Amino acid sequence: MAKAIHSMIRVLEEARSVDFYRNAFGLDVADRLDFETFTLLYLSNAEAGFELELTVNKDRQEPYRLGDGYGHLAVSVADLDGEHDRLGALGLNPKKIVEFNRDGSLIARFFFIEDPDGYKIEVLQRTGRFQ
Repeated sequence: MAKAIHSMIRVLEEARSVDFYRNAFGLDVADRLDFETFTLLYLSNAEAGFELELTVNKDRQEPYRLGDGYGHLAVSVADLDGEHDRLGALGLNPKKIVEFNRDGSLIARFFFIEDPDGYKIEVLQRTGRFQ
């Protein structure tokens, strides 16, 4: 059986991205592999074994175009309202909290935030299938 272990995104500035993911989601650099033309950074925290891999191409000067195929990453939190307030206080501009309902039942509460390169991250209240 396959086990998901990481997802990779390309970022323009290493320090800016590491700072964002540390402040926003408590992800720290678990490993850093430096090569001649690129660097790989693996970010993780104690909440899960899944990692976010940041690829920094050293010769890249212009922002990446995300295109229309990228969707989002998702994380779950115990206190959605508290995280929304905390991220707002850090100046990270979380979008409004949304409640997703079907047939009168709450399916999810969430908001989106964007990292410095424009990647969307969905922050979900930890409940139901979103643990």
